[in-house]
Amino acid sequence: MIDKSTIHKDMDMDDARFRIKPYQQIASSCSGAVITSLTMTPLDVVKTRLQVQQKTMLSNKCFVYCNGLMDHLCPCPTNGDLLASQKQLPYKGTIDAFIKISRNEGIGSLWSGLGPTLVLAIPATVIYFVCYEQLRVRYKEYYNKRFPASTTQPFSIPLIAGMSARVLSVTVVNPLELIRTKMQSEKLSYFEVGKACRKMIAHEGITGLWKGLTPTLYRDVPFSGIYWATYESIKSFSNVVNPTFHFSFLAGATSGCIAAFVTTPFDVVKTHKQIAFGEKFLYPTDKSTKSDVKPLKMLSNIYRANGFQGLFAGVAPRIIKISPACAIMVATFEYGKSFFYLRNINASKSQSNKSSLLMAN
Repeated sequence: MIDKSTIHKDMDMDDARFRIKPYQQIASSCSGAVITSLTMTPLDVVKTRLQVQQKTMLSNKCFVYCNGLMDHLCPCPTNGDLLASQKQLPYKGTIDAFIKISRNEGIGSLWSGLGPTLVLAIPATVIYFVCYEQLRVRYKEYYNKRFPASTTQPFSIPLIAGMSARVLSVTVVNPLELIRTKMQSEKLSYFEVGKACRKMIAHEGITGLWKGLTPTLYRDVPFSGIYWATYESIKSFSNVVNPTFHFSFLAGATSGCIAAFVTTPFDVVKTHKQIAFGEKFLYPTDKSTKSDVKPLKMLSNIYRANGFQGLFAGVAPRIIKISPACAIMVATFEYGKSFFYLRNINASKSQSNKSSLLMAN
């Protein structure tokens, strides 16, 4: 049995003797991804239905669906589907949409699309969190060797670890997201994933699997760096080594709010780029798509056209979505870390007791 009294305030979860193993980090991040997806998916289902009904998307061909963990590029419904949706479910707002979707389609419809979300969110989250933890600990050990007198963790450690982890995670998962989008656009089953993959490689070449990667990195890499640097700084400022679930939840929400606000201009650019890429990717025969515009040039164009208001378009909905998602994810992950940390301490104590008994005998 795990005894919480074995944890003291001065115990450090980065202590090499009790540090959680990679497989324990995987278990912690998996549970966080599942819980976050289960919690956030109904909000995104409602948001997407409202977008479809009100025709507020940037393109009449595709739109971006975000579940709080990652974005998904989706083809827009046909005019017939849109008219049917408007006729059957004329939503008046978010609460009204929740009620009508639940009543007319069943409560389970609020979690439609959960399967594809988990297929991508779990591996992406596992790679991201495990990579972040491994890099942060390694950077911290290296820093402590160079500056043994230092008692604090510098801001740069979680910043660099978070950015590096996001680069790896997005790069690995990007081909899966493109294949999933192609499957959805052509109404392919999961059993036909090989066909979708071969078709994509035949059209675009092997490097085509990483198309659309750059705009995602422009937003997600700085977001991740700012998020983790802020979160670890809050822990350090509060003199918290082993955070409780409630502390992690509040610190995660605060960090997510700050990171979301700062990186909103990159999110605006990323959305425009993703929509433009979606038109090319889902409708390759369309000749009307404009030539590609570099992200920094697009930022400049948006600023010239609409000022700061244009750069921060949608900042409130972005914060409302990301802040709770970050809170749930990091609180669940930290809880899992504490759980396995306690197990490791008790396992070490048990082993020490056995060794002492053997020596006594």
